[in-house]
Amino acid sequence: MDFTGRTALITGASSGIGSAFADALAARGAHLVLVARREDRLNALADELRARHGHDAHVVAADLAAPGAGARLAAELQRRGLSVDVLVNNAGVASHGDLADTDPDRLTGQIQLNVTTLTDLTRACLPGMLRRGYGAVVNVASSAAYQPVPHMAVYAATKAYVLSFTEALWAETRRTPVRVLAISPGATETEFFDIAGEAARVGRTQTPAAVVATALRALDRRSGPASVVSGLGNAVNAVAVRLVPRRTAVLVTGRLTRGNA
Repeated sequence: MDFTGRTALITGASSGIGSAFADALAARGAHLVLVARREDRLNALADELRARHGHDAHVVAADLAAPGAGARLAAELQRRGLSVDVLVNNAGVASHGDLADTDPDRLTGQIQLNVTTLTDLTRACLPGMLRRGYGAVVNVASSAAYQPVPHMAVYAATKAYVLSFTEALWAETRRTPVRVLAISPGATETEFFDIAGEAARVGRTQTPAAVVATALRALDRRSGPASVVSGLGNAVNAVAVRLVPRRTAVLVTGRLTRGNA
């Protein structure tokens, strides 16, 4: 897929997978809109990417876990005269622990960020892509999307939504020039575990660059898939979990993620 001269918006761009997407897309000729809460980190990344690749890098500091965040971001893009050709919904958050013990506000913010804002931004950007005859939507799901995950119940459910939503959107747009993809990483070396805790880390850890490379290879395929799992072990597990009774799958997953929950 040719990204030259296109504008790519990346949420959660200040670190991890988002930062890796920004670097990879800029290397392939894209201009960037970098979105996250930490403006200082975004400005530093934007300066670095401009110096390295020579393309525009706009910064929008926003808390995407706040109600109405998607609509506010869409309005800010319109105010700046920015049209989004490539949308990477990467921002996401998790919490580890039993539902009954988790702060309700934290759960609400998790759903807002992982589900509502992702949906709102996709709805805001997709019509323009269809009108212009070019575009891509990449939604970052998770290997947790493929089965319920005790002690991370809301997180896994939000990622199951992302996977289902994206695969349905792929079907809606597959006869158009717009590419739609869900990328499902497993454990990745990011700040994710600073918030979710080490008990959420299951399986071999990948680098953000490896996850992004998997996504871009899928987008480069002429008839690309609706979704792809990053990492061979994660892909095998995503298939295997569908071959065992659902009760067995959820109990095994619960033992792996119990930690101190």
